Amino acid sequence: MLATIEQRLAAAMRRAEGPRRVTPHVVGRASPAWLDMLAQRGRAASVLMPLIQRPSGLTVLLTERAAHLREHAGQISFPGGRLASADETPVAAALREATEEIGLPPEDVRVLGQLDVHLTTTGFEITPVVGFVMAKFEPTPDPTEVASVFEVPLAFLLQAGTIVEEERERLGTRILSYEIDYQGHRIWGATAGILKTFRDTICGE
Repeated sequence: MLATIEQRLAAAMRRAEGPRRVTPHVVGRASPAWLDMLAQRGRAASVLMPLIQRPSGLTVLLTERAAHLREHAGQISFPGGRLASADETPVAAALREATEEIGLPPEDVRVLGQLDVHLTTTGFEITPVVGFVMAKFEPTPDPTEVASVFEVPLAFLLQAGTIVEEERERLGTRILSYEIDYQGHRIWGATAGILKTFRDTICGE
């Protein structure tokens, strides 16, 4: 399975001649404020999508952000954050943030590839980095950033019908968003969008 994921991530990048900029799908007419947001370059960020081998199969690790955070408090997300400088690569930033947030050593991660850059409705341009955790790993969340950590079976995320489409409004524009429900965890927004891109890439859709 890991070899398939690595091959399809690489093939997707070759077809597009590098990462593309994925913008939320507009339903109907976009407002001037929305179009202005799309025209601007977003704040560069990256996240790590950790794949972990458990006895029951591969899982994807997710975090619940601490409730006191200024941005995206309480939401489900991948470990990640803003690039520290113009010289820092998305891979380096994703690995650094994973170390800080959940105690994952960078040397224990084999990077399998990257997904397209996702522009969020809050103005971030997020590069998702997919990595396989090679060693036995138990997360140690930093309580200043992470309220809890949980894992979702990869097989569940790849099932048809797991990712549900819905409409939301942002800056006077209706957009198509995605949502996943797993054992009481509501996964939505950019995280669900990234998981959909990953699913579509791996399943060839």
